[in-house]
Amino acid sequence: MQKYLLEFEQVYYTYPGSQESALNGLTLRIPSGKRCALIGQNGCGKTTLFLLANGLYKPDSGVVYWRSEPLIYNRNYLCNLRQKVGLIFQDPEQQLVASTVEEDISYGLCNLGLPVSEIKDRVAQALVEFELTNLAERPVHHLSLGQKKRVSIADVMVLQPELLVLDEPTAYLDVKHTRNLILTLQKIHQNGTTLIMATHDLDLVYRWADWVFVMDKGRLVLEGTPQDVFSQRSFLEKLELGVPLIYEMLFDGLSGEEEVVIERVRQKLLELFRDFS
Repeated sequence: MQKYLLEFEQVYYTYPGSQESALNGLTLRIPSGKRCALIGQNGCGKTTLFLLANGLYKPDSGVVYWRSEPLIYNRNYLCNLRQKVGLIFQDPEQQLVASTVEEDISYGLCNLGLPVSEIKDRVAQALVEFELTNLAERPVHHLSLGQKKRVSIADVMVLQPELLVLDEPTAYLDVKHTRNLILTLQKIHQNGTTLIMATHDLDLVYRWADWVFVMDKGRLVLEGTPQDVFSQRSFLEKLELGVPLIYEMLFDGLSGEEEVVIERVRQKLLELFRDFS
């Protein structure tokens, strides 16, 4: 398996009319097969990175690579890329375009010009996989926010992407819908899709992610496992990010050896949780 799926090499981007760059020489590599989390203050460049990830934006300078090949900014290439790099917006209203759930899920497949029989099969499979069968004929505007988020993920996953990019997927969701969403993402990852999620929920990052990126002022300033990243407490506090509550409870005041023992226990508990989820 290739080590990295998507790579940003010294990428700069400034929005038209802005005096400040959103990305300032960003270099970042998304490892294949991982559940990655992207954290940072609002305005640090997370959403801009995501819009560059599947070619919606083009860098002012620097290069974005997909599987070690630089992106090509023409219609045919980008259409193919967006099947491989699926982007879920924070607000599902930006993504839902059809009248009913079933029509919305079929929209991207229809644009690909696939045979009708294949479209029907893949839509039916997505309805079952994302527990939307009983909502198939429901008007999209009648759905709850949690249901709309689930449909927006089904819209992208029906295209069978290799990388799923999620911008604040748990925003505005209650505890129940957040838990259901995380279980859905767990299934997607188990089926072989690499994930990267931007979020402000540090407790979610700590218990969910394999790898964490920290951004500040358009640059990558720290990356590593959750344990490695959140052990840099003073640095994170300078960025006004802090550390997860669970990390404070487990590690505050412990020696290095004690931290290693607690981390091993945490990993084992997470493995058990995933086995039963």
